[in-house]
Amino acid sequence: MRLVETETRNGALWLWLNRPHRHNALVPDLISELRSSIDAAADVEPNALVLCGRGKSFSTGGDIEGFLDFAESHDELIRYSDDLVGGLHEAILEMLAFPAPVIVAVNGPVTGGATGLMLAADLVAMADDAFVQPFYSEVGFAPDGGWTALLPERIGTSKALEIQYLNSRIHSADARNLGLATCTCPRLELEKQIDSWVTELGRGSSQTHRATRQSVWDKTRRAQARSRLEQEKARFLELVARPETLEGMRTFTGKRA
Repeated sequence: MRLVETETRNGALWLWLNRPHRHNALVPDLISELRSSIDAAADVEPNALVLCGRGKSFSTGGDIEGFLDFAESHDELIRYSDDLVGGLHEAILEMLAFPAPVIVAVNGPVTGGATGLMLAADLVAMADDAFVQPFYSEVGFAPDGGWTALLPERIGTSKALEIQYLNSRIHSADARNLGLATCTCPRLELEKQIDSWVTELGRGSSQTHRATRQSVWDKTRRAQARSRLEQEKARFLELVARPETLEGMRTFTGKRA
């Protein structure tokens, strides 16, 4: 089974996170497939790149059980975490550098580092019952996926800190008010909304869309994003193998079970 499925529709290339039995929680194999799919999509030059999730969730971030599988070895846990978080950050940067507009359809909850996939999008359609939430302080992780590297620029420093300190849940209407979502709609209408945007994009000039995106996410701005994401990863690796973090992971998975 492929962890990222692809579909071409109306000139757009859709990528579907396909680990629904784990709420599309991120593991290195999924991230690897996502990056390969983004790279292949860039060669096709679609009108837009669309990212969505199969099942009830968009993605619940890094799969904590994956981290716990390596908990007995400090070095292996660091290697696994570096692979996962580093790969996620590269995927985010590759989305920022993508030559065509990037659209994300948020079909359900988005937590942890998966939020970075939203932050890398130009247009976000969010299901009415979807939400975004950090959960880092519940476990002891350092934020990854752009929570400190990209979010403050989007919604303001104070609001970004408030959400993370209080582990606030950002419901879809609040996400729209904060500028994290372009629109909200019933879950069953998400694909219709995306198709409408893709059709509208197709009426415009693809070279204009390309030039606009390249000017917004130029090399200087992407280099700044990379530097801050590298800082996030370094701090994640500092904390992930600490005894209190391992205990936090075990407690968190026990609560969720």
